[in-house]
Amino acid sequence: MTPELWLAYTTTLVIYMSTPGPSHLLMLSNSLSSGFPRSIATAAGDLTANTVQIVVASLGLVSLIAGSREVFIYIKWAGVAYLVFLGVSLIRRQLDAQLATRNSPQSRGELYWQGFVTSASNPKAIIFFAALFPQFVNPQSPPVAQFAVLGMTFLLVDGAFLLGYGHFANWVSDRFDRYVGQHMNRVSGVLLIIAALLLGLRDIDTAVAG
Repeated sequence: MTPELWLAYTTTLVIYMSTPGPSHLLMLSNSLSSGFPRSIATAAGDLTANTVQIVVASLGLVSLIAGSREVFIYIKWAGVAYLVFLGVSLIRRQLDAQLATRNSPQSRGELYWQGFVTSASNPKAIIFFAALFPQFVNPQSPPVAQFAVLGMTFLLVDGAFLLGYGHFANWVSDRFDRYVGQHMNRVSGVLLIIAALLLGLRDIDTAVAG
């Protein structure tokens, strides 16, 4: 893979991820409700699911995946229901107005699985990777090494965006906590419900990662 080809691929990813997807909104929500350090577990869960999807796509199992439309629909709507449940739970949570949200954070394990489930709820991401990678592969070079570079680049770019969103949410929370601290759970819950709507509105035939 030439440097020019890699740069074109990276630029494509940056442009694509500039619009936040369900996983990015989940990161915003968890950083607001549990603090940035703990929300890193959410990013780890998301990237773990992406890694599995990239490996499956690289192994050429796309034809098997493409024939499982009904399974995809069930998985997607299970993910939508899960995000809505989390969002409603946060909105309904009663907190003392003087008690900051992050004093009762979720465990890192819970945050990790939220990230994993949200990303894994879009199994058509495997099709996305399988369609994207060949466009940036040099047929004259060994494909395995190139797929590894493409996969690692995706994870690094996605990870940077996730951490950026999480850090931004933490910055906002630090500066406005004393004014709207008691409403942070509600804000986080609304973000999760929006993430669920984004996931649900994605056409199962055109869904992509993120």
